[in-house]
Amino acid sequence: MSGLVGHSIYGLLGLKEAQRRGSKVINAARLHLGSYLAGAYIGSDIQTMPEAICVETGREVGYGTVPLDKSPLTDGPVKPFTLATPEGQLSPKDVHTRFYGRAHLVFGWGLREKSLRVPWDHLADYFAAVWEDIHMLPGDLMRQQAYVLGWIAHVVGDSLIKSIQPGVQLKLLDGAYTPRNRPIQDLYAFHEVGVNELATDWLQLFRSMAESPVEAVQSHYMRCTHMSGHLGKLFPDGWLPESEATLKVVLKENRRWLAQHAKDVLSDMELTNGSCRASLRELAGLDYPEMKQLASDAGLRQVLDYIATEIASMIDAMEVRLKR
Repeated sequence: MSGLVGHSIYGLLGLKEAQRRGSKVINAARLHLGSYLAGAYIGSDIQTMPEAICVETGREVGYGTVPLDKSPLTDGPVKPFTLATPEGQLSPKDVHTRFYGRAHLVFGWGLREKSLRVPWDHLADYFAAVWEDIHMLPGDLMRQQAYVLGWIAHVVGDSLIKSIQPGVQLKLLDGAYTPRNRPIQDLYAFHEVGVNELATDWLQLFRSMAESPVEAVQSHYMRCTHMSGHLGKLFPDGWLPESEATLKVVLKENRRWLAQHAKDVLSDMELTNGSCRASLRELAGLDYPEMKQLASDAGLRQVLDYIATEIASMIDAMEVRLKR
């Protein structure tokens, strides 16, 4: 599953499973759900910004690093979007190259920084060090804890669905994580799990995520500050304080564009008389009833439960380290 719907569902189901297990730290996520789910999305996906500008209307369009040949508003031409930062104008691809691996840890690093990749069996150590360092950072303690828990959900969920970490066995149209499959996964998760099972108010949920504040802990866990704390002792390499000001601009932009991106996603998820949007039908070659049946037959709901258990297990592993 990809994007906003997928990571929100991972976060919601991971929260539910961690609560079922009696996690001592998960209460922060329940009390600050908007920040938790923001962490579960833009806590890692720093490319959340427009991809282009519609020439005819002047409006920003698209989602960062997803190519646009023409405007979705007019079918007319587009020009590239760039973000003004202390380090100059950066395209979404520039932002992705500089920061993506720093937020995803296990994968996504540029060629020059591949040595900074954090192995799966060291993730709990990394998360525990970040957790212990929250106390020394400015901002609300419990809200930042919620944000970190969401970020953990993203790192685990993304690693599994993209098969960076083995464990997910999912065969839909042409595998698990492909352009044709993502509409199926998102629509199923949005309606069957989000609406029908969890009674999710998606509009309110997305609004609360976009309104969540930028947290100091994100610059810290992305190692874009001066090396410090438990994280600096355990992972002393790769700190990039000279990019902190630029990252703060990016994180602010993530929240600005998330508000618009959420509207686009809600529109994409609409069903009319049980039928999904034509663009999604064309991409998958199926209408929603067929998508739902395919997802059910492939065991997508069980895959989501597996991801949720892995998120809760990672939180458990972090808690064990906090007790040492």
